[in-house]
Amino acid sequence: QVHLVESGGGLVQPGSSLKLACAVSGRAVSTVPMGWFRQAPGKEREVVSTITWRIDKTFYSHSVEGRFTVSRDNANNTVYLQMNSLKPEDTAVYYCAARTSASATVYYTEPYQFNIWGEGTQVTVSS
Repeated sequence: QVHLVESGGGLVQPGSSLKLACAVSGRAVSTVPMGWFRQAPGKEREVVSTITWRIDKTFYSHSVEGRFTVSRDNANNTVYLQMNSLKPEDTAVYYCAARTSASATVYYTEPYQFNIWGEGTQVTVSS
């Protein structure tokens, strides 16, 4: 059974950086597409970034492109989200997700396309 645990959230000032980690157990992280999503109070869950498996193609939402970077560490079975130049509008609970049956070349970018979820980690950007 695949299990995801996020870490690395916190309270930071605008312009700061954070690096989120998603530790994966029960499946090699190199064999599944992974995604980072976020949900702010009163808003729907939205995609932040995803990474395909095998070919490691990445996708970023317009709101984070150029500031966030997703990466995969196969040796540690972990996926990371490096977040730079954080803004107050980045404040949300960030979730890691995996899809356990997938094509190697398809960009999965919608929450409903992922079937395994972590419990989330809070990111608050405030002065």
